Amino acid sequence: MQVPEFQGTAQRIVPLVIISPVRDESALIAKTLDSIVAQTVRPMEWVIVDDGSKDDTAAIVQAYAEKYPFIRLVKITDRGFRKLGGGVVAAFKFGLTQIASPKYEFIAKLDGDMSFGPLYLETMFKAFDANPKLAAVSGKVFRPKDGGFVEEWTIDEHVAGQFKLYRWTAFCDIDGFVEEVLWDGIDVHTARMKGWHTMSFDDPNARLIHHRLMGSSDKNVYKGRLRLGRGIYFMGYHPLYALASSIFRMREKPFIIGGVLIIVGYIKAAVQRVPRYDNPEFRAYLQNWQLTKLKARFKGETR
Repeated sequence: MQVPEFQGTAQRIVPLVIISPVRDESALIAKTLDSIVAQTVRPMEWVIVDDGSKDDTAAIVQAYAEKYPFIRLVKITDRGFRKLGGGVVAAFKFGLTQIASPKYEFIAKLDGDMSFGPLYLETMFKAFDANPKLAAVSGKVFRPKDGGFVEEWTIDEHVAGQFKLYRWTAFCDIDGFVEEVLWDGIDVHTARMKGWHTMSFDDPNARLIHHRLMGSSDKNVYKGRLRLGRGIYFMGYHPLYALASSIFRMREKPFIIGGVLIIVGYIKAAVQRVPRYDNPEFRAYLQNWQLTKLKARFKGETR
């Protein structure tokens, strides 16, 4: 394939290693590859973990790796299916074992269906420089729609799971990611529980474009919403916050039914007594945080 030429764009290399677990992303991964190689600052290394792709994902990545030496393709044995949440983290952890660069200070997990502007990483590192207690950061996520973009809304304390950029010392402090569906919520609240800061913010230079509807990567978005409900039960959501979140998500596609399916998934998991995240301290912290947020919302103190 024809690989675009971006040599000479990068101003400097930052002590960052990016790991991208990917599976069957041939339709979109070139967007992500182009976005990284066009950055004004580049990572020391980008390990792309092919998690059993049956399409041309590996061939596309290899073509870029031959032109840009900081990109490396590694493969793991095909488990035969896309394992949501836990599979992504398992592939990410394998990627950690494949890092060749010494003395990196930041680690990132990046999905293979994203695109973003050339100043994205530069903008993120300015945020890190401004706050030594900042554990993780991201821009806001937007999805293409009708020739424009619509925000995949998330609270400012959260960090986009699609491009999770961590200070390495903080990542080690939270013992990394857990192999569960809502790993990208557990990590943020664990970091905050331990005294770190986390945030996402909107900036014209730091918008993440997600080229797939959230929760639709396996089968369909309806199963994705049911899975999310089961996930928030596992994570330890307070019932009132679960209900409020479900109502809020009714504004997103699939309208109404998506939010209904989230609460159905939550209730079904509760009725079935599905095991919850085995960390009582974390669940207590999370529910206290959620109730505080709900009280502030009712008082009109948050957007």
